[in-house]
Amino acid sequence: MTSPTQHAARLSDQLADGHFEQTLTAEDFKEAFRNHPAGVSVVTADPGDGPVGLTATSVFSVSASPPLLVFSLSGRSTSAPALRRADTVVVHLLGADQIGLAKTFSTSGIDRFADSSIWTRLVTGEPVLPDANAWLRGRIVNQMEAGDSTVVAVQVLQVNIPDAESRPAGQSHPLVYHNRTWHQLSDDSVMP
Repeated sequence: MTSPTQHAARLSDQLADGHFEQTLTAEDFKEAFRNHPAGVSVVTADPGDGPVGLTATSVFSVSASPPLLVFSLSGRSTSAPALRRADTVVVHLLGADQIGLAKTFSTSGIDRFADSSIWTRLVTGEPVLPDANAWLRGRIVNQMEAGDSTVVAVQVLQVNIPDAESRPAGQSHPLVYHNRTWHQLSDDSVMP
């Protein structure tokens, strides 16, 4: 049995040399995060050979000044190579009424852009989903390989947030992914 002090020393050594001992199965790791809800986003880009996109639950803000966000790309995603080649991306923050977009962009083996009624292009060329609760266009400023994924840092250049009067009812309620299921946050989920 390893003492907490021995474990901490071993972890410190692994961090120092950049190598990690595999002490946990991928399934155990995923199981731990299944009970941790995440907002749902769709990331789109066009690196020059056509639009690509995927559903992501790993998007989060890291800095307000300058405005930066990060997300991760799974090495198993067929869209990951094209997104890694892109200079810019559009990150769409989805509401509960946009579950169809989340499902479309998480489905493998289909043309996610086949329905031309759900997307258009910005004047800068990126594919955009105008019905999203909000979208953020940004320039990729860094990429870091991390295990079987790539962590992508984006400097946000433009934000589009529809005003409250023009939003359909329910659009302001975020779409959340928790325990392999889609959920929505609503006014009823507010804790006192």
